[in-house]
Amino acid sequence: MPKKKPIDRVREIALALPETSERLSHGEPTWFVRTKVFASWEDHHHGDPTVGLWLAAPAGLQEMLVGAQPECFYRPKYVGHRGWIGVNMEGPLDWGHVADLIRQSYRLTAPKTLAAMVG
Repeated sequence: MPKKKPIDRVREIALALPETSERLSHGEPTWFVRTKVFASWEDHHHGDPTVGLWLAAPAGLQEMLVGAQPECFYRPKYVGHRGWIGVNMEGPLDWGHVADLIRQSYRLTAPKTLAAMVG
């Protein structure tokens, strides 16, 4: 069986969450909970040197992750000033951690009733 591409794994994780959808935004695959973005793919479209996944994050997490693992995490353009994190999808990935970050982003973005459904 061929190895799944990172975007396909992200897609599986994101679309398994309640009331999510995927559509293009700014030319890139983007995942929504109802009408709000909780994850966005970046494939050099905005001039970033890496293929990345942008996710909402609680206050302080961006600085902690970028400081501890700058090869894995970065401050993305446009949304980094709001605390979002960029995950470098071209290097080795801890998929358990990536899935946790996707779910966390969803919980931060989703209405409370939907967020409560995701452990």
